[in-house]
Amino acid sequence: MLRPILALALGAALSGAAAAEDAFRLETAVDAPDWLVLKGESRMRYESLEGQFRAGRKGADQLLAFRSLLLAEADTGPLFFGIELQDSRTYLADSGTPLSSSIANPLDMLQLYVRADGLPGLLGTASETELKLGRMTVSIGSKRQIERPDFANVIKSYTGVHLVSRHPRGDELHLFHVSPTARFPNTRPALDDNELSGDEEQWGRRIWGVHYRRADILPDAAPGLWGEMFVYGLEERDMSDVQTADRSYIAPGARLYRKPTPGQWDVDLEAAVRRGTRYATSNPADTQSLKVDAEMLFAALGYTWRAPWQPRFAFEYYYASGDEEPTDLAFDQHERLFGSRRSDLNNTSIHGPLTPANLKAPGFRVEVKPGHRWDARLYYHAAFLASDTDSWITAGLRDPSGRSGDFIGHTIDSRLRYWLVPDSLRLELGASALFYGEFARNVPGGPEGDRTLFGYGQLTVTF
Repeated sequence: MLRPILALALGAALSGAAAAEDAFRLETAVDAPDWLVLKGESRMRYESLEGQFRAGRKGADQLLAFRSLLLAEADTGPLFFGIELQDSRTYLADSGTPLSSSIANPLDMLQLYVRADGLPGLLGTASETELKLGRMTVSIGSKRQIERPDFANVIKSYTGVHLVSRHPRGDELHLFHVSPTARFPNTRPALDDNELSGDEEQWGRRIWGVHYRRADILPDAAPGLWGEMFVYGLEERDMSDVQTADRSYIAPGARLYRKPTPGQWDVDLEAAVRRGTRYATSNPADTQSLKVDAEMLFAALGYTWRAPWQPRFAFEYYYASGDEEPTDLAFDQHERLFGSRRSDLNNTSIHGPLTPANLKAPGFRVEVKPGHRWDARLYYHAAFLASDTDSWITAGLRDPSGRSGDFIGHTIDSRLRYWLVPDSLRLELGASALFYGEFARNVPGGPEGDRTLFGYGQLTVTF
């Protein structure tokens, strides 16, 4: 369905690269009426991994991933009606590839919503409110709590209601109550074959949130400093076709943020606690309720120089609690639920050794932006388990005795992006390395060798 349009977009973009380097836009190509928005993107990425760190996997791996998006939004006057299609497919995977519905999700409906703009605001007389109902994507604030991912081959969606009230000075208030969408297929070999299977709402899971951002909270002492306060919640119950751990969470938190600007220090400090209950597993026979007591912290302090390449250097630290005692009636691990991990920690997909759960990761970041066409970044982390008796989550490895130590290893991640055709065709290259520490070397069933190497190259056409 999408392929003729995407072929047209890619062909036009490449033609533009060879000729006038003008950005191709689908709306212009089809002469869309003023009331109709048409836009999208098509992306191709090749990934290669050498040295598996995940439990039960060996050797090298590769993946060819395609993701195409097409959004149509109609302005009827009082209301906007939108639909976005997503087509995410993979090739070259084998039995050792960690393929899942977060990497492959053939043609389905990512968004289907109705939106009302210009409603009375909740932040004073100059503010306005936007209300969206239906299936949608959600990204708020730093995106560490909930996000619409960019690098992932499959974007998450939710169904429910999302209200955003905005003030001209930059303040925002988000209120939402949604259920996540379960993506299908989710088993092999259907994933390998890119079988079509409609996604479904998981009505037994409900996510809600209240997120407030105040702009310029200290205009004299620290101009440009934003403050955020939020509360997120998760409630779930068993469904006819899905068993859950019956998680009931509430997670309040706060953030201070000053964006990077040449000639000044920037800061990003975000912390949240999580309280509630859950079962240890989703097995229906498991009825022992565990008390949840978890927390996360991200801290970054950076400086951007006034120089042609706008170099920025930042010290960073990510902490997400782990489960200290495997046999007690408490669950202390800060699970990653719906937020991001790539922006702060590492390149993901078939790589991604770090996730904000049972993790301590001090490190630094270097970024440059020589011009409007290209940018690059490199970051390093020394990765430790927050609890040496809990799991290295992504690898699926654990030593309940704690005798394998807590040092996962040294991680290095890099990315370079260049607009071949400004605002239309972008090339991106990336590379990562994980050098194993004592835990990775000593844990029972741990990886072979002494490191994992990962690289990718992708082309994205925006139209």
